[in-house]
Amino acid sequence: MFTHLSDLDLRLIRVFLAIVDAGGISSAQATLNVGQSTISTQLATLETRLGYRLCERGRGGFALTSRGGQFVEACRTLLAAIDTFDMTARNVGKKLVGTLALGLIGHTPVAASARISEAIARFRERDESVRFSVLVRSPGELEELLLAGRIQVAIGYFWHRVPSLEYTQIFAEDQYAYCARRHPLFREAGEVDPERAANFEWAWRSYPLPEADAMSPRNITAVADNMEAVAMLVLSGHHLGYLPEHFAAPHVREGALAPLNPARMRYRVAFQMVTRARQLRNDIVEAFIEDMNAAHATGDEPISR
Repeated sequence: MFTHLSDLDLRLIRVFLAIVDAGGISSAQATLNVGQSTISTQLATLETRLGYRLCERGRGGFALTSRGGQFVEACRTLLAAIDTFDMTARNVGKKLVGTLALGLIGHTPVAASARISEAIARFRERDESVRFSVLVRSPGELEELLLAGRIQVAIGYFWHRVPSLEYTQIFAEDQYAYCARRHPLFREAGEVDPERAANFEWAWRSYPLPEADAMSPRNITAVADNMEAVAMLVLSGHHLGYLPEHFAAPHVREGALAPLNPARMRYRVAFQMVTRARQLRNDIVEAFIEDMNAAHATGDEPISR
């Protein structure tokens, strides 16, 4: 067991977290830029210093022990505290000092990304010394990271509401039904009757879409959990499917996709900014929320309160 925390211990802890994040010793080689035998030795050294086993590794794969899982959270807390102390010590006198971890879903609309960038620019004009950390994850993963305190702000589409989190709509995204060039409806694209389109096979999302309930087709023969997969299915020419307008735009310009009926086959998805409850937010988070509100209030669609 540790009696004094040394620089060696900190190095071993960082190696251990790299292994955990990579999902195993072999996968961590690229991250750590050292060989598997060296990583194994470092992990064994850490376990010896602790006096207990952190993980199982071998033919059965990599898995944390019960103690290993608890140690992971302790390590993350320790390293976050060290980073905060280091930044605070170097920036004494600044009003805002620390880290702001943002979580985003993939392929955020261009206009929305521009507003987030504007919010960051506004934040950088403050009396601050804040390190930004940005992760791209699925909506469910972002909510889990928020609850665990690993990120402070998440932005994306969230189809359910976790009671302990606060959700604020910041923008909306249009989704249209598309067909591919090789699909039988491509020549009619633009004015396809929804009832006629319903007779063909559709690709749909595997998660709930409350905004799209009224548009849900009856002949769903493929499901996917992200827009890239839906696009792949639609581009096959065998399925019809809904895609965000900005995501489909390059394929439309190339003539590979066309909207079936923009006037009648569309729906809007609300995107949210999600944080923990106000009493759990620090001054950095409050300042960034203020800047997000200001950045979005200047647009065509004011932020919802």
